[in-house]
Amino acid sequence: MCGFVGVVHFDGTTVEQPVLARMAHAIAHRGPDGEGAYVCGQVGFYFKRLAIIDLVTGDQPMTAENVTIVFNGEIYNYVELREQLVKLGHTFRTTSDTEVILRMYHQYGEACVEQLNGMFAFLLHDRSKEIVLAARDHFGIKPLYHVATRHSLLFASEIKALLRHPEVKAEVDHASVREYVTFQLVTGEKTLFKDVHKVLPGHYHVIDLDSGRIHSEHYWEPRFTIDPYHTAEYFVAELQHLLDDAVRLQLRSDVPVGAYLSGGMDSSIVTTLAARQLGGAPLQTFTGSFREGKEFDETHYARDVAQATGATMHEIVATEDQFVELMPRLTYQMDEPVAGPGLFPQYIVSRFAAKHVKVVLGGQGGDEIFGGYARYLVAYLEQALKGAIFETNEEAEHIVSLTSIVPNLPALREYAPMLRQFWRNGALDPMDQRYFRLIDRSGGALSLFSADFRACYDPAELFARFQQVFNHPDTKSYYNKMTHFDLVTGLPALLHVEDRVSMAASLESRVPLLDYRIADLVASMPPGMKFRGGELKYVLRRAVDGLLPASVAQRKDKMGFPVPLHLWAKGRSRDFFADILLSPTAQARGIFDTVEVEKLMSYEAAFGRRLWGLLCLELWFREFIDA
Repeated sequence: MCGFVGVVHFDGTTVEQPVLARMAHAIAHRGPDGEGAYVCGQVGFYFKRLAIIDLVTGDQPMTAENVTIVFNGEIYNYVELREQLVKLGHTFRTTSDTEVILRMYHQYGEACVEQLNGMFAFLLHDRSKEIVLAARDHFGIKPLYHVATRHSLLFASEIKALLRHPEVKAEVDHASVREYVTFQLVTGEKTLFKDVHKVLPGHYHVIDLDSGRIHSEHYWEPRFTIDPYHTAEYFVAELQHLLDDAVRLQLRSDVPVGAYLSGGMDSSIVTTLAARQLGGAPLQTFTGSFREGKEFDETHYARDVAQATGATMHEIVATEDQFVELMPRLTYQMDEPVAGPGLFPQYIVSRFAAKHVKVVLGGQGGDEIFGGYARYLVAYLEQALKGAIFETNEEAEHIVSLTSIVPNLPALREYAPMLRQFWRNGALDPMDQRYFRLIDRSGGALSLFSADFRACYDPAELFARFQQVFNHPDTKSYYNKMTHFDLVTGLPALLHVEDRVSMAASLESRVPLLDYRIADLVASMPPGMKFRGGELKYVLRRAVDGLLPASVAQRKDKMGFPVPLHLWAKGRSRDFFADILLSPTAQARGIFDTVEVEKLMSYEAAFGRRLWGLLCLELWFREFIDA
């Protein structure tokens, strides 16, 4: 885990190392263990290191023959790849995964990324071909941004580093702001900063240094090509093997490893599998909670898992005072507004964990790969009603019927407000319109914005962007359409938080469930097997049957690290919210209707996201645009 910046000039001038150093200083928190620079004419890199693998000889930038690399992340199968390369005649001078990437590139060229099992973003300069290769891992676990100036192309692990370049100015992309209001994320390659883009997950770019041309390759995404030849028993057994193997690979480290343990299903699975593979050595686990009520505390579930596995459990209580103190700083760390208030407690837990370990395993990605969101059940409840009423089926395969879904409906007990909102308008519409309503965060929120903002807000345009992803030609079933959309839009937004809160604490966060082999396997399963009777995470539950304590395995109350934001906004922290959202600065910006926002501060629903979205957006404007 680390951070880097890169500059490529196309006007024949040499990259200036002081400019690289100034950019890299903005992300020093990503790499407190060392740094290094590389300048070769029109190409320059600067690297900040967090040492995890090969603490002695793994420094970067690293060069092998005529190729130099800066790399952020971990290649978990680097041992196996190294053995493969040695058999092919390659020799190594380090024990690092960084050198494995270099040798893989020498052997396979740009296509080497397809064999890398890990989280990664890297820049590679091949002096013999006069190209720069910029690549990002399958899911986008590690970040990589770029911006073009008049004569240069700049790269960085975080946007704030790009803003340190003398030719880059922080400007608003207003279309992206409207998209954030809708989804609380920005889809595709854009960001909220004008002209600043992401290298998308599963992509690499080849920059020709002579011509300036850029060739982009989309080397991986989940392929929903159904495998009709294998049984459910085969898929379950294969999934069990891959879960074990992913955790085994991700326990590789030359520094201490711990685990996030929320008490939810996904982190409990990762913790239990990791504890088993440690062979009796106690695993350090880290659990966050609030004291505002039992609906904000699932530590008793985490305690059951820790006791069953012999893990050492550290409980960290996040407080209202910390929220007020830290939110402006976290806004700077995040670079962009984020999807949910879980950002805050995640940082509190990460900061504490960093005092005990240097690497943590977590359960991120389980909901997207295995179908864990309650909205999938809501969607299929209406789908089953529609099929029963009209005696038709919109899908190639009839996955869920009214009879089969009824036993799983108690999982929606806590989602009555969502159901009321969902069925208020557009019941029995086509699938894409119905799911858009389920993930549209602007529902009921546009009244909080000014007349000028609403005049520029085009719902049809935003729905069209949604449709481009949702109606993927490989996804024939409603279930696959929903999970695919969440994998390529919602998941990168969550991983954005995962990366920033851990790296802000100089901590490496690993996510074993996001092994691309697991995603490929699940994508190939018939949808009815993954969502049998409307049971959330059905195939994962089968694969881990008997693994978890009964209290966790049988949970119906999915929590997802809820934050008592609505209580704080109308309590003693009301002044903090008012100072941000009702200030003269916010009023002059002309985006919010401050009269409606003030009402929201008193009446925001429990676990509502409207107030959070407004707060994040205004703090972002103050931190990056006003400054």
